[in-house]
Order: sequence, then structure tokens, then C-alpha cells
Amino acid sequence: MSQSPSSTPRATIGLTGLAVMGRNLARNIAGHGFPIAVHNRTTAKTTSLVEEHGEDAKAAGGELIACETLEDLVAAIATPRTIIVMVKAGEGTDAVIDQLAPLLDEGDVVVDAGNAHMADTIRREQALSERGLHFVGMGVSGGEEGALKGPSIMVGGSEHAYENLGPIVEAIAAQVDGTPCATHVGPDGAGHFVKMVHNGIEYADMQLIAESYDLLRTVGGLEPAAIAEVFRGWNDGELESFLIEMTADVLSHVDAATDRPFVDVVADAAEQKGTGRWTVQIALDLGVPVTGIAEATFARSLSGHTGQRAKAREVFGSDLAPVEAPASFVEDVAAALFASKVVAYAQGFDQVRAGSEEHGWDIDPGSLATIWRGGCIIRAQFLDRIKEAYEADADLASLLVAPYFADAVRDGLDAWRRIVVLAAQAGVPTPAFSSSLAYFDGLRRDRLPAALIQALRDDFGAHTYQRVDREGTFHTDWAGDRAEHEA
Repeated sequence: MSQSPSSTPRATIGLTGLAVMGRNLARNIAGHGFPIAVHNRTTAKTTSLVEEHGEDAKAAGGELIACETLEDLVAAIATPRTIIVMVKAGEGTDAVIDQLAPLLDEGDVVVDAGNAHMADTIRREQALSERGLHFVGMGVSGGEEGALKGPSIMVGGSEHAYENLGPIVEAIAAQVDGTPCATHVGPDGAGHFVKMVHNGIEYADMQLIAESYDLLRTVGGLEPAAIAEVFRGWNDGELESFLIEMTADVLSHVDAATDRPFVDVVADAAEQKGTGRWTVQIALDLGVPVTGIAEATFARSLSGHTGQRAKAREVFGSDLAPVEAPASFVEDVAAALFASKVVAYAQGFDQVRAGSEEHGWDIDPGSLATIWRGGCIIRAQFLDRIKEAYEADADLASLLVAPYFADAVRDGLDAWRRIVVLAAQAGVPTPAFSSSLAYFDGLRRDRLPAALIQALRDDFGAHTYQRVDREGTFHTDWAGDRAEHEA
């Protein structure tokens, strides 16, 4: 298309969709010296952004260029154009892309920076490539503050797209030890797939933290302010992470209206936007057991079934069984939390590897550990250890067998078992702790009862089986003479 005759394009990049995330991302880009054209469906948001932050952008060497229409947005950007879409996932994103595509030239890049399902990203990439356009599914983690001050950014798409986008995202991303928390993950849906798994790990991490809080309070008898101090202490050690730090902050907060601990006035029904559910669904398709993530997702679902919970309380009551917490209780919870977190991350990285193999993405797991060290919600001290583990062995069978993590799990195993047993005896639900321990025990077991399951499948459905003592696939004539035949 021809450029607007009224002005010379001066923006390096464009962005449409100025809700809080888009607004903050635009400010971040401009604040790092990049002129950015900005657009929103309602012009008032565009005007207010430029009026409030335009001078700061200029002082940083960048610029916020207000555009009333998508045509104006496209005309304001130097070619080849790169335009970030920050609107509601699903139909909203499709609608904007449908409006943008006819305005663009071959070689231009459209970037979806929302939480899109990877299947939608793959579909959009294929559709735009037929028009000579490049589509990027870009995962952005860190919330509103991260978008403004430095997120973790996972870019999926073509090498051409990253040539244009890379210098900008690497500049605006969080920086750890001089390394940007941004990388080109792989083609088409790889970026959004990895962001989805990141969010699945986040679900598990938050559930494990919640179970730790519940145990410390209901079994350990500690009040929220005291538990906040426990978490602050943990944040000075190997459990150091953004979520542990935030937990201490939330638990120490007192509600101004009631003078009660803030956590006691929040309804105990956790919501979700879908990425945890997608993680579990796609893991099932890939045949990857992400049990910790699955239990965390189902725990949120259970919390929302308030009517069922009320009826169950009427029938069974809600009293806990009396148990005596050992002197080492706080330390035991910490050990169980650390071991279970290792399982959650191990399962997440297993899913990344399986997805990469399924789609031919060639994702480097070590690069993910690198970019997740800063900016994102699951940033934690031990991501450095994950990075080192994959640098030492790129084909690591499981994160659990890497020397550092194997030693940590061995050291905490007795405490982990004590916590799960104590929780069961007390009647405190710990689905993430318990399923993580069961996964660990299943992973290391010499013989699993799956042998019986496979024999049963052959008995009722002639599904065949394999033997441990010779090669081949076999079926037993269970309804007849029980003779075994090679299938």
C-alpha cells in the first residue's frame, strides 16, 4: 500500500489495544528510545496516553505517536512494519487481524502479545503467511508491572519476524546478569505454547504455596502475620521467588474496613483465565503426566463449586481431626514445598520437550530457564540451577535426575512424606503436595501396577500386551483355552 501523503512514517513499531497491559508495554517501548505509533478503538485512551506520558517518552529518546485509525497506525510505521496487537484473546484478536491484514504489505509483521491458545496462533500464522505477512505469537509474562518495567518475553514466529522484533523485545525485557529475559523460542505457535506451560507451572506453584499456608495455619496454629514472617524467611533461602515474596506481602496485609487479616476477607473461590486448563488438556494430547499442574487446576475448579461445598459441609461437617505437629513442622513444610516445586517445573519442562518434538519447534529448554529468571511470575532463584542442569545435559531425562535437584529431593523426602501423611490425618486437602509425591514415587518405581491394567485391557478388549522376557506383542484367548498368541 502507499504511504499517507500527509506525513513521513517515523515510528519503529506500532501497537493497537491500550488497556493496562498494552498501555504499559507501549510506555516501556517508548521509554527505551523507540518511537511507537499507538492506537485504540476508543480514541480517548490514545489521547490520554500521549498526554500523560508523551514528554517522558521524548526525554528517553522515544516517542508516542497517536493514531486515530488503523489506517493512520499503518501509515505511521516505517517498513517493514511490525504491529503489536494487545486486545481480548479469541474473536477480538481475529477481528483486529482481519482489519489490519488488508492494510499491510508483504513482509510486514503482526504480533499477538495476548494469552492466545497455540492452535489459534498456528491457524493465524498459516492464514497470514498466505498473504505474504508474518505472524508472531508472543508470550509476555510479568503482569502490568512487568509490561512497564521489564517482562519475560517468549517470541514464536519466523526468523524474519524476530530480526525486526528482537532488538526491541530484548531492550524492553527484564535483564538478569546482563542477559535479556527474551528469546526467539521457535516457529509459529512455539511462543504461546511456552507461555501456556509457564502459566501451568504458575498454577502449580501458587497451589503449593496455598497448601503450605493452609498447613501452617490449620495444623501449625500460626496466624497470617506470623506465616508472613515464615515466608519472608524462606525468601532468603533456596525457596526465594517472586511468588514467595508476594505471599509474605499479602499475608501481612490487614483489611482497613474490618481490621482483619486481608486473606480472611477474600472469598475462597479462585478464578482462572484458561491457560492452566489448556496446559492440562494439551499435556493429555501429548501423553505427558503434568499431575501437579492438573491438581492445581482442579483445586481452583473445586473452590468455585461453593454450592456443592456447602452441602458437603452440612452432611460431613468441616472439623479437622486433632493431630500433633512435630517440632520440625515449619522446616518440613518448606522441604515438601521445595520438592513439590521441583516436580512442577520438571513436569512443565517435560511438556515443553514433548510439544517441541511433536511440532518440530526445536525449543531449547535452557533458554527458557534463562528468560524466566526475571520479569515473569514464576521467576525464582533455582531457575539458575535449571539453566545449569540443561547446560550440563541438553538431553536431560527429567529435571528430577539432575544432581542438584536429585540431592535436594533426597534430602527433603522424609519431610515431604511426613507432611502428606499429617495432612491426610488432619483432613487438610493437599492435592498438589500429594500428587507430586505420588508422581515422584511412580517415576522411580521398578514395577508399576500398570502391568495389571494392561492385562485387564487384553482380557476385556483384546488390546494386546508386551512381555518382559521376549520381544513382540501378544494376546491371550481369555474366553477360550487361554492360549497366548503373538499378535
